[in-house]
Order: sequence, then structure tokens, then C-alpha cells
Amino acid sequence: MTGLVEQALSAAQNDRHNAFTRILADQARRDAATSKTGRLAGMPFAVKDLFDIAGLPTTAGARKRLDAMPAKADATVITRLKAEGAVLIGTTNMDEYAYGFATVNAHFGTTLNPHDLDRLAGGSSGGSAAAVAAGLVPLALGSDTNGSIRVPASLCGVWGMRPAMDDVPLEGVFPFVHALDTVGPFTRSLADLKLAYEVMSGRVLATASGTPRIARLTVFFARNAGPDALAAVAAIEAEPLDLSMADAARSAAFLITAAQGGALHLNTLKCSAMDYDPAVRDRLIAGAMLPSATYLRAQDLAVRWRAQVAEALERYDILVAASTPVTAPRIEDSTIEISGQTVSARANLGILAQPLSLAGIPVISAPVRKTGLPIGLQFATAPGREALLFDYLAGLEAGGIVGCA
Repeated sequence: MTGLVEQALSAAQNDRHNAFTRILADQARRDAATSKTGRLAGMPFAVKDLFDIAGLPTTAGARKRLDAMPAKADATVITRLKAEGAVLIGTTNMDEYAYGFATVNAHFGTTLNPHDLDRLAGGSSGGSAAAVAAGLVPLALGSDTNGSIRVPASLCGVWGMRPAMDDVPLEGVFPFVHALDTVGPFTRSLADLKLAYEVMSGRVLATASGTPRIARLTVFFARNAGPDALAAVAAIEAEPLDLSMADAARSAAFLITAAQGGALHLNTLKCSAMDYDPAVRDRLIAGAMLPSATYLRAQDLAVRWRAQVAEALERYDILVAASTPVTAPRIEDSTIEISGQTVSARANLGILAQPLSLAGIPVISAPVRKTGLPIGLQFATAPGREALLFDYLAGLEAGGIVGCA
């Protein structure tokens, strides 16, 4: 078991993707010497730098927080993983305060995609996705508010899961948007993803029965997908389904994120706005100034959107869409092409993930088996049907449709 941890520490120390912000070698070796039992015995893992680790400041990717008060205890999910024998080896890079889809960080630098070092890893949990994709660790944790697990999972070609709201505890996780925040795992295999999810949620999934009813999300989800994304979706046998409120739901997710994120940071912005990454600061200030009537309309739309998704999940068991509109853009490219339109790359990498975030349902991003740059598919289901979702994906993995290259 200590051998696996030493291998991971060596790999992390020689990482060329800028995936890690801290390597906890001494702590990892101490834990490895005593972690001999459990479902994850000896498995090295890393966490996005917004999970509390006892004795260390939680930076949330911000230079301002390098000297923050050290955490008094590990985040609950870290405690659960350690209790099953997993060994924490370090913290991973992220967009500042989790506000971005790129993992381009003004202080900690840009995380590079293991499939092409000239391309983005995605964000905001890009360090965790890159660490798993590069084989540095078999398991890493991220957070997902608007797609921050699913976007980098897609661009880096790994498995990633956004659990249902309130399914996995957030104690000891630096907040962003209380209406949308979740935390989940990245792995290179579906079996490891399921195991990590079970430990993090405190549940053991039973084997599901029956043949699931699958719907392929169309219109908004097709209009905002490039050729690679459309080809990935077409490989899944499913009935077409239009969720007519998806476009408005994406806008509502943007507004709720801006308003709640801005409110969270308002007092700090008043005192030390210049300590923020300019790109993050400007969006937080704009969100804090959002009229309350606009925010309330977005909240009302969210309620109606969740009702539409819930109705769809009474007719279908699983909803399918691409995780990202395109494969990983080059780091220097500020725009991407979607359906003949030139749009901002970093603002739109999460366009297909945001509506499903607002729905509050469990979603897994599965890497598509393909040559060239990777891309992922989102598979969403109703809360409580996670066992059915994992069983269905196991069939796709066995059939060579999805899975890490």
C-alpha cells in the first residue's frame, strides 16, 4: 500500500501539467503507514484546493487566502475517504473561488491538458481532472456548481460525477453558490467512480433491475454542440426529447450564480477588491449589483425548470447530452465555434452542463471511446436512481462505447 502512495507522490512531484498546488508528502507517508484496511485501502487521492484539510489554509485558488486561518478539521468527505483507507497526497489547482471553466489561475498558473499540453484542462476543477487523466492519482475530488466537474472530465477524458443536491455533505468545503454547489469524484474507471461515490455519500448502491428508458436531449443541447459532441450523442440509442426551458434555465443558472457568488464575497470586495483575479472580481461585483427583481425571476424560472425535468424523468430513466460543446480549446484561443457561431470559449464551455446543474439531479460525465482529443457525455437521472445509472453505464463501458482511453 505504501508503494502506491510513493508512486503517486513521485508522479505528483514530477508533474508537468501544473495539476497540484500542494503536495502533502509527510502527511501522506504517515497516513499510508496506518491505512491498512477499508474499501479504499492504500488508494492515493487528491482534492481541489477548496476542501478543508486540518492544519492548512483553504485557499479556494486565491492568493489572498494563502495566509488564511488553518482549518480545524478535514472536510467531511475527506474524513469518509480516509476512514476507508484512502491516503490524501495533495491539493489541486482550480479557477479562483471556483468561478470559471478553464483552470487559468492568476496566482497558481494554468493547468495543462494531459492529452495536449497546449490545451485547456477545463475548470474549475481542472487540476483534479488533469491529475487523474495523467495517471498521477486514481481518484481526485472536485466541486461542481455549473459544470466544474463535468467540463474538465470531458476535456481530460475521465469519469466525473456531480451528485444530486444535498446527497454528499459540503461541511468543510469553501462555498460558492449555495443553491448549486455539489462535490464529487474524478476517476479513470466507472467501478472506482461508483466506489468513491458510495463512500462520499455514505450509501451502498444495490443492483438495479429492468431496462432503462433513455432520452437524448435535443434542440438547445443539439444547437450548442459541435461535431464531436453531436457524434458522441448519436452513438447512444435513445429517443429524442426537447426540454423547452433549457435555454432559459442556462440563463437563470448564470444569474443565480452571479447573485449568490457576489453576495458571498461582497464584504471582502468592499475591503480588498484588488486582491482578486480581475476576471473573477468583475463578475462578482456585477453579481452583487444584480437587481433583486432579476434574481427573483431567475429563482422562479429555476422552480419551473425543475418541474419540467422532473416530469421528463417520470417518462424516462436517463437523459443524455454532451458534457461540453467542443473538445479542449487551445489555451490562447479566446473563442470557440458552435453551430457556425463564434462565441467566448471560457463562458461557453459549460453551456450544456449549466441547465442540468440547475435541475439539482445526479449527472455523470462519461468519457467517450474515440481517437483524438477526448469528449464526454452527460448521463442524468432522478435522485435515488443512481444504481440504475451506474448499471446502465457499466453496459456501455463493457460495450466499448464509453471509458478512458
